[in-house]
Amino acid sequence: MVLVILVSLRLIQVYSYILFIYAIMSWFPGAYETKLGQIIVGLVEPLLTPFKKFRLVFAGLDFTIFLVMFLLNRLSAFLISLLQ
Repeated sequence: MVLVILVSLRLIQVYSYILFIYAIMSWFPGAYETKLGQIIVGLVEPLLTPFKKFRLVFAGLDFTIFLVMFLLNRLSAFLISLLQ
């Protein structure tokens, strides 16, 4: 059980980094059309799509990524609490 939790925590951490890279890529025109950009979009969009229904766009900024990162952080905290 401990191994499953540790692997899950590592995957959440890696996915959080990918989300951060996805957010940074939005500042560069054409970044999503590169090969790396397409891979990152393919990994991130399936998780972001359900949350985009909440319409978290304010002043032209989409806060969906922050919501997902917050939820991943809470999930990590929960998994860590299971280890103790």
